[in-house]
Amino acid sequence: MSRVVDDAKSSDADFIVYSTTFCPYCVAAKRLFDAKGLTYHEINFDHEPDVRNDVVSETGHRTVPVIIDNRGDNPMFIGGFDETQRYLK
Repeated sequence: MSRVVDDAKSSDADFIVYSTTFCPYCVAAKRLFDAKGLTYHEINFDHEPDVRNDVVSETGHRTVPVIIDNRGDNPMFIGGFDETQRYLK
């Protein structure tokens, strides 16, 4: 099983947010989820650097945040903040 799927399956949160410590788009994504009453589980690449390569190779997304919709049976890669904002409209 992939790293992203493993992280999603081990969380009850609506979304998985891969982030870094100093990332304004990560903060914006978390604020968006809070405003919409959605839960998220954050995995910080700065605290778990080995995770980044796995997530990039699985999603093709090189920037943060990397956001996964975990609400259905199969976790779905959304993209970054801009894609998530459009996705949740």
